[in-house]
Amino acid sequence: MTDQPSTVEIETAPNPEFAVILMHGLGADANDFVPLVPELRLADAPAMRFVFPNAPEMAVTANNGYVMRAWYDILSFEGINRRVDESGIEASCKRVRELIAAQNARGIPTECIFLAGFSQGGAMTYSAGLTHPDKLAGLIVLSGYIPAKGLIDASFSDANRATPIFAAHGTFDDVLNVRLGEEAVEFAREHGCTVEWQTYPMPHSVCMEEVEALRVWLGARLSA
Repeated sequence: MTDQPSTVEIETAPNPEFAVILMHGLGADANDFVPLVPELRLADAPAMRFVFPNAPEMAVTANNGYVMRAWYDILSFEGINRRVDESGIEASCKRVRELIAAQNARGIPTECIFLAGFSQGGAMTYSAGLTHPDKLAGLIVLSGYIPAKGLIDASFSDANRATPIFAAHGTFDDVLNVRLGEEAVEFAREHGCTVEWQTYPMPHSVCMEEVEALRVWLGARLSA
């Protein structure tokens, strides 16, 4: 793999008031969701900084040990579920906290920071967001799931019980079955979270209808 900076950043205007930390999926990289920024059409919204971090490179056990960017190791696939390395999830949660602290140091408070992610990045959004000790602006989970419910139960943050969540999934997803997305939403709602849940007739991907729904949801939070 070629060397890349640890994060890619895009600012919609100078002096951003809000930040979105968006984590890519398994085997992708920080550039994967850069094209999303113009598609969200946020010209009339407050200035925002999008932060796209790179996951570390590691051998993924369930993918025959192939080295790729991953937020945690997947040990095996079991039906629609998977066994994961929980210590890897905890290490990536620590990385997310460092990314949030870096934005705090640059003048953006935690309550103005959204965590977001696709697929394994969405799994990290749930894992880091629902356990973060300070209130976040919102969580955005695209085709994601909850990889280790026990980790969240052990460290669930009351500060983020009322944090709004946007979650969307493809009904034809053959990588992460839509049932995994549904179970994650049920888990979050059982913990008192408010989730806007959307499904689309698509595979493991993102569609324009989803981007438009996210634009509306995000705009409502930015103008609140």
